[in-house]
Amino acid sequence: MGLLEGKKLLVTGVLMDSSIAFHVARLAQQEGAEVVLTSFGRTMKITRTISRRLPTTPEVVELDVTSTDDLDSLADRLREHVDGLDGVLHSIGFAPPGAFNFLEGTWEDASTALQASAYSLKALAVAALPLMHEKSSLVGLTFDAQFAWPVYDWMGVAKAAFESTNRYLARDLGPRGVRCNLVAAGPVRTTAAKSIPGFETFENTWGERAPLGWDVRDAEPAARACVALMSDWFPATTGEIVHVDGGVHAMGQ
Repeated sequence: MGLLEGKKLLVTGVLMDSSIAFHVARLAQQEGAEVVLTSFGRTMKITRTISRRLPTTPEVVELDVTSTDDLDSLADRLREHVDGLDGVLHSIGFAPPGAFNFLEGTWEDASTALQASAYSLKALAVAALPLMHEKSSLVGLTFDAQFAWPVYDWMGVAKAAFESTNRYLARDLGPRGVRCNLVAAGPVRTTAAKSIPGFETFENTWGERAPLGWDVRDAEPAARACVALMSDWFPATTGEIVHVDGGVHAMGQ
Protein backbone atom coordinates (compact mmCIF):
# COMPACT_ATOMS: atom_id res chain seq x y z
CA MET A 1 0.00 0.00 0.00
CA GLY A 2 1.33 3.43 -0.95
CA LEU A 3 1.90 6.28 1.46
CA LEU A 4 -1.05 8.21 -0.01
CA GLU A 5 -3.26 5.28 -0.95
CA GLY A 6 -6.82 6.43 -1.56
CA LYS A 7 -6.10 10.11 -0.93
CA LYS A 8 -7.24 12.92 -3.19
CA LEU A 9 -4.95 15.89 -3.69
CA LEU A 10 -5.08 19.30 -5.33
CA VAL A 11 -1.71 20.36 -6.73
CA THR A 12 -1.05 23.88 -7.98
CA GLY A 13 1.95 25.20 -9.87
CA VAL A 14 2.74 22.49 -12.43
CA LEU A 15 4.34 24.32 -15.35
CA MET A 16 7.34 22.20 -16.32
CA ASP A 17 8.48 18.70 -15.48
CA SER A 18 11.41 20.28 -13.63
CA SER A 19 9.09 21.93 -11.10
CA ILE A 20 8.74 20.73 -7.52
CA ALA A 21 4.97 20.63 -8.01
CA PHE A 22 5.31 18.23 -10.95
CA HIS A 23 7.39 15.86 -8.85
CA VAL A 24 4.90 16.11 -5.98
CA ALA A 25 2.12 15.11 -8.38
CA ARG A 26 4.22 12.25 -9.79
CA LEU A 27 5.24 10.87 -6.41
CA ALA A 28 1.72 11.27 -5.04
CA GLN A 29 0.29 9.22 -7.90
CA GLN A 30 2.97 6.59 -7.42
CA GLU A 31 2.02 6.45 -3.75
CA GLY A 32 -1.64 5.83 -4.58
CA ALA A 33 -3.20 9.31 -4.64
CA GLU A 34 -5.68 10.74 -7.12
CA VAL A 35 -4.42 14.15 -8.23
CA VAL A 36 -6.14 17.20 -9.69
CA LEU A 37 -4.01 20.06 -11.03
CA THR A 38 -4.73 23.76 -11.39
CA SER A 39 -3.59 26.30 -13.95
CA PHE A 40 -5.00 29.42 -15.59
CA GLY A 41 -4.98 31.56 -18.69
CA ARG A 42 -2.33 30.91 -21.28
CA THR A 43 -0.51 28.45 -19.03
CA MET A 44 -3.47 26.02 -19.08
CA LYS A 45 -2.25 24.55 -22.36
CA ILE A 46 1.27 24.14 -20.96
CA THR A 47 0.02 22.44 -17.79
CA ARG A 48 -2.19 20.05 -19.75
CA THR A 49 0.74 19.13 -22.00
CA ILE A 50 3.12 18.56 -19.08
CA SER A 51 0.46 16.62 -17.16
CA ARG A 52 0.59 13.89 -19.80
CA ARG A 53 4.10 13.05 -18.56
CA LEU A 54 2.69 11.97 -15.20
CA PRO A 55 1.95 8.29 -14.55
CA THR A 56 -1.78 9.05 -14.93
CA THR A 57 -3.00 12.16 -16.77
CA PRO A 58 -4.95 14.21 -14.20
CA GLU A 59 -7.78 16.68 -14.60
CA VAL A 60 -6.75 20.35 -14.75
CA VAL A 61 -9.06 23.02 -13.33
CA GLU A 62 -8.86 26.76 -13.87
CA LEU A 63 -7.55 28.75 -10.89
CA ASP A 64 -6.09 32.22 -10.77
CA VAL A 65 -5.46 32.79 -7.05
CA THR A 66 -5.89 36.54 -7.52
CA SER A 67 -9.38 36.07 -9.02
CA THR A 68 -12.29 36.19 -6.58
CA ASP A 69 -14.52 34.45 -9.11
CA ASP A 70 -12.09 31.54 -9.54
CA LEU A 71 -11.66 31.15 -5.78
CA ASP A 72 -15.38 31.35 -4.99
CA SER A 73 -16.25 28.68 -7.56
CA LEU A 74 -13.28 26.38 -6.94
CA ALA A 75 -14.99 23.91 -4.59
CA ASP A 76 -17.98 23.44 -6.90
CA ARG A 77 -15.75 22.92 -9.93
CA LEU A 78 -13.57 20.45 -8.04
CA ARG A 79 -16.65 18.43 -7.07
CA GLU A 80 -16.99 17.52 -10.74
CA HIS A 81 -13.82 15.45 -10.32
CA VAL A 82 -13.43 14.53 -6.63
CA ASP A 83 -15.77 14.24 -3.66
CA GLY A 84 -13.26 15.62 -1.20
CA LEU A 85 -9.65 16.63 -0.63
CA ASP A 86 -7.09 15.07 1.69
CA GLY A 87 -4.30 17.42 0.70
CA VAL A 88 -3.57 20.70 -1.09
CA LEU A 89 -0.20 21.85 -2.39
CA HIS A 90 0.41 25.58 -2.73
CA SER A 91 3.23 26.06 -5.24
CA ILE A 92 2.43 29.56 -6.45
CA GLY A 93 4.49 32.70 -6.57
CA PHE A 94 4.77 35.78 -8.71
CA ALA A 95 6.46 39.17 -8.51
CA PRO A 96 6.90 41.76 -11.27
CA PRO A 97 10.46 42.68 -12.29
CA GLY A 98 10.39 45.84 -10.18
CA ALA A 99 9.96 43.77 -7.03
CA PHE A 100 13.54 42.51 -7.36
CA ASN A 101 14.95 45.96 -6.62
CA PHE A 102 14.18 46.61 -2.97
CA LEU A 103 14.78 50.37 -2.76
CA GLU A 104 13.26 51.21 -6.13
CA GLY A 105 10.35 48.77 -6.03
CA THR A 106 6.96 50.49 -5.95
CA TRP A 107 3.99 49.63 -3.76
CA GLU A 108 2.35 48.19 -6.86
CA ASP A 109 5.35 45.85 -7.29
CA ALA A 110 5.32 44.87 -3.62
CA SER A 111 1.55 44.47 -3.30
CA THR A 112 1.42 42.27 -6.40
CA ALA A 113 4.10 40.01 -4.92
CA LEU A 114 2.32 39.90 -1.56
CA GLN A 115 -1.08 39.04 -3.02
CA ALA A 116 0.12 36.37 -5.43
CA SER A 117 2.82 34.87 -3.22
CA ALA A 118 1.54 35.23 0.38
CA TYR A 119 -2.14 36.12 0.68
CA SER A 120 -2.84 33.42 -1.90
CA LEU A 121 -2.04 30.73 0.70
CA LYS A 122 -4.97 31.88 2.82
CA ALA A 123 -7.14 32.39 -0.27
CA LEU A 124 -6.45 28.87 -1.55
CA ALA A 125 -7.02 27.33 1.88
CA VAL A 126 -10.41 29.01 2.27
CA ALA A 127 -11.44 28.13 -1.28
CA ALA A 128 -10.55 24.45 -0.82
CA LEU A 129 -11.82 24.15 2.75
CA PRO A 130 -15.38 23.00 1.88
CA LEU A 131 -13.84 19.86 0.36
CA MET A 132 -11.10 19.24 2.91
CA HIS A 133 -11.62 16.32 5.27
CA GLU A 134 -10.65 16.25 8.91
CA LYS A 135 -6.98 15.21 8.97
CA SER A 136 -6.38 16.98 5.65
CA SER A 137 -3.06 18.66 4.96
CA LEU A 138 -2.16 21.99 3.39
CA VAL A 139 1.46 22.20 2.28
CA GLY A 140 3.21 25.24 0.80
CA LEU A 141 6.63 25.80 -0.71
CA THR A 142 8.84 28.58 0.58
CA PHE A 143 12.38 29.87 0.33
CA ASP A 144 13.67 30.46 3.86
CA ALA A 145 12.67 34.04 4.74
CA GLN A 146 14.73 34.50 7.90
CA PHE A 147 17.53 36.18 5.92
CA ALA A 148 17.82 39.11 3.52
CA TRP A 149 18.95 37.16 0.47
CA PRO A 150 20.76 38.74 -2.50
CA VAL A 151 18.42 39.69 -5.39
CA TYR A 152 15.26 38.28 -3.73
CA ASP A 153 14.12 41.63 -2.31
CA TRP A 154 10.31 42.09 -2.20
CA MET A 155 9.77 38.43 -2.98
CA GLY A 156 11.73 37.74 0.20
CA VAL A 157 9.35 40.01 2.09
CA ALA A 158 6.43 38.16 0.50
CA LYS A 159 7.90 34.82 1.62
CA ALA A 160 8.19 36.15 5.18
CA ALA A 161 4.49 37.04 5.01
CA PHE A 162 3.80 33.61 3.48
CA GLU A 163 5.48 31.88 6.42
CA SER A 164 3.52 33.99 8.90
CA THR A 165 0.30 33.24 7.02
CA ASN A 166 0.99 29.54 7.45
CA ARG A 167 1.22 29.94 11.22
CA TYR A 168 -2.10 31.77 11.40
CA LEU A 169 -3.73 29.14 9.19
CA ALA A 170 -2.37 26.44 11.50
CA ARG A 171 -4.05 28.27 14.39
CA ASP A 172 -7.40 28.75 12.70
CA LEU A 173 -7.69 25.48 10.77
CA GLY A 174 -6.29 23.22 13.48
CA PRO A 175 -9.67 22.94 15.27
CA ARG A 176 -11.06 21.60 11.98
CA GLY A 177 -8.35 18.95 11.88
CA VAL A 178 -6.45 20.56 8.99
CA ARG A 179 -2.65 20.63 9.26
CA CYS A 180 -0.72 23.53 7.66
CA ASN A 181 2.99 23.21 6.99
CA LEU A 182 5.67 24.53 4.66
CA VAL A 183 8.70 23.02 2.95
CA ALA A 184 11.64 25.43 2.68
CA ALA A 185 13.47 24.10 -0.35
CA GLY A 186 16.93 25.04 -1.46
CA PRO A 187 17.25 26.61 -4.92
CA VAL A 188 15.88 24.42 -7.69
CA ARG A 189 16.21 25.34 -11.35
CA THR A 190 12.53 25.84 -12.14
CA THR A 191 10.56 28.22 -14.34
CA ALA A 192 9.93 30.47 -11.33
CA ALA A 193 13.62 30.50 -10.43
CA LYS A 194 14.61 31.50 -13.93
CA SER A 195 12.43 34.59 -13.62
CA ILE A 196 14.51 35.87 -10.68
CA PRO A 197 17.31 38.18 -11.84
CA GLY A 198 20.64 36.88 -10.58
CA PHE A 199 19.31 33.45 -9.56
CA GLU A 200 22.71 32.01 -10.45
CA THR A 201 23.97 33.69 -7.26
CA PHE A 202 22.25 30.89 -5.35
CA GLU A 203 23.07 28.17 -7.86
CA ASN A 204 26.80 28.83 -7.75
CA THR A 205 27.24 28.78 -3.97
CA TRP A 206 24.53 26.64 -2.40
CA GLY A 207 26.19 23.30 -2.99
CA GLU A 208 29.41 24.55 -1.43
CA ARG A 209 27.62 25.68 1.75
CA ALA A 210 25.36 22.65 2.13
CA PRO A 211 26.80 19.91 4.41
CA LEU A 212 24.88 17.31 2.42
CA GLY A 213 25.60 18.97 -0.92
CA TRP A 214 22.90 20.28 -3.21
CA ASP A 215 21.83 19.67 -6.81
CA VAL A 216 19.83 22.58 -8.26
CA ARG A 217 18.53 20.24 -10.98
CA ASP A 218 16.94 17.78 -8.53
CA ALA A 219 13.45 18.70 -7.28
CA GLU A 220 12.68 15.29 -5.83
CA PRO A 221 14.02 15.80 -2.26
CA ALA A 222 11.66 18.74 -1.71
CA ALA A 223 8.81 16.88 -3.41
CA ARG A 224 9.29 13.89 -1.11
CA ALA A 225 8.98 16.14 1.93
CA CYS A 226 5.71 17.55 0.57
CA VAL A 227 4.32 14.07 -0.02
CA ALA A 228 5.33 12.96 3.46
CA LEU A 229 3.60 15.96 5.04
CA MET A 230 0.42 15.15 3.12
CA SER A 231 0.49 11.57 4.36
CA ASP A 232 -0.78 10.28 7.72
CA TRP A 233 2.78 10.10 9.08
CA PHE A 234 2.71 13.66 10.52
CA PRO A 235 -0.62 13.63 12.40
CA ALA A 236 0.41 16.13 15.10
CA THR A 237 2.60 18.51 13.08
CA THR A 238 1.27 21.90 12.05
CA GLY A 239 2.60 25.45 11.72
CA GLU A 240 5.99 23.95 10.87
CA ILE A 241 8.65 24.74 8.27
CA VAL A 242 10.60 21.68 7.14
CA HIS A 243 13.94 22.61 5.57
CA VAL A 244 15.02 20.59 2.55
CA ASP A 245 18.11 22.57 1.59
CA GLY A 246 21.06 20.29 2.21
CA GLY A 247 21.50 21.86 5.65
CA VAL A 248 22.35 25.41 4.60
CA HIS A 249 19.80 26.93 7.02
CA ALA A 250 21.76 25.54 9.98
CA MET A 251 25.15 26.87 8.92
CA GLY A 252 26.74 30.22 9.84
CA GLN A 253 27.13 32.80 7.10
